[in-house]
Amino acid sequence: MQYALLIYIDPEEGTDMTPDQQAARTAEYMDLRADPRMRGGAHLKPAETATTVRVVDQQALITDGPFANTKEVFGGFYLFESDDVDAALELAQRIPAARLGGAVEVRPIV
Repeated sequence: MQYALLIYIDPEEGTDMTPDQQAARTAEYMDLRADPRMRGGAHLKPAETATTVRVVDQQALITDGPFANTKEVFGGFYLFESDDVDAALELAQRIPAARLGGAVEVRPIV
């Protein structure tokens, strides 16, 4: 079964990191990406680069920015393959965002 590991980040987290600290955090993400069960993933550009589309009364309403203004924003994802959810949950705990003010949502893929 495949699982989406949806990574929600605190956009302010890491703004005071040194270049070495930033490189170490990036290396953690790359190490996870190297897991042979990993099927894909991506880091997203900042939330303010988003465009949100809604259809109201059959009319498209297109606005700049994310859908909601929240503390955490969707920052990226991994697509992970495993026989059980426990392996996906274990991997999710290793994602830096989970300990740095964000969260990781694990969802099975249909």
